[in-house]
Amino acid sequence: MSIMAPAADKKLTGLVAATFTPITSQGEINLSVIGPYIDYLKEKQGVNNVFVNGTTGESMSLSVEERKLLAEEWCRKAKGKMDQVIVHVGCLSLKDTQELAHHAAQIEADGIAVIAPSFFKPSSADVLRTFLQEVASTAPTLPFYYYHVPSVTGVNVNVRELIEGIEKVIPSFRGVKFSGSDLMDLGQCISYIPPHWSVLYGIDEQLLGALVMGVHGAVGSTYNYVGCHVNKLISAFETGDLVQARTIQVLLISLPLLCFDVGVNKQLMNELSGLDLGPPRLPVMTCPAARALAIKQKYDSIFPE
Repeated sequence: MSIMAPAADKKLTGLVAATFTPITSQGEINLSVIGPYIDYLKEKQGVNNVFVNGTTGESMSLSVEERKLLAEEWCRKAKGKMDQVIVHVGCLSLKDTQELAHHAAQIEADGIAVIAPSFFKPSSADVLRTFLQEVASTAPTLPFYYYHVPSVTGVNVNVRELIEGIEKVIPSFRGVKFSGSDLMDLGQCISYIPPHWSVLYGIDEQLLGALVMGVHGAVGSTYNYVGCHVNKLISAFETGDLVQARTIQVLLISLPLLCFDVGVNKQLMNELSGLDLGPPRLPVMTCPAARALAIKQKYDSIFPE
């Protein structure tokens, strides 16, 4: 089955943009940009799914109330336009995470994702599974995804071990956003899961390798502004044109963005999309204008209009 084809059971496939949080110059969230943002993703990038309030969205720098307002606006404005809105609800606090999960169900999000808590870290896969179970129980009807990003959380549990039998304690479990570089663990997850689950890859510059392993889609920050090119990469891969797929992947990784930096990514999105998403929130720093311009010029040289 093509990873770009919609499925009747709403299995999450294809590209998913990890959205930036629009912020005013005064440091407040800016909900007015979300409508035009959705139109840009759909019309200019060919991206029909979003992952809201994740790492790219600076979720850990937002209040619970801000995250609720953002999730509500994304769900409201995306209705009838986007295929799926997945709301990341993970927090350091179990209670805050449960509150956001319950809220996501109330606003009819299409699914929720949860990152591992990273201050007091779960000591094992069993402990993390119990944490996830406690969250899922507050929104039992919503498709539930584990968001694995060990480079950010410092929680590097074996995901294949984590998902062993997880459907017995989380019946709504539907897959993993796998933002780790352990391809053996990734492959074991893909081999284990039932057909209605999804494994979505989260390291944009390594997507082609993950496609070879059999992932069902990808969630990433760069798909906000290179989604149209990555859709071509996926199409080339699915038609067996590995030379073309490899060519596009190499072009993408030649952008100087290999070290994940929300401030740089957000400023580049501002430059390329024409949207005013504003600055990041401290402690993330705004990308210096000269650096953003240099990256935009590099982009324009790689993908001339």
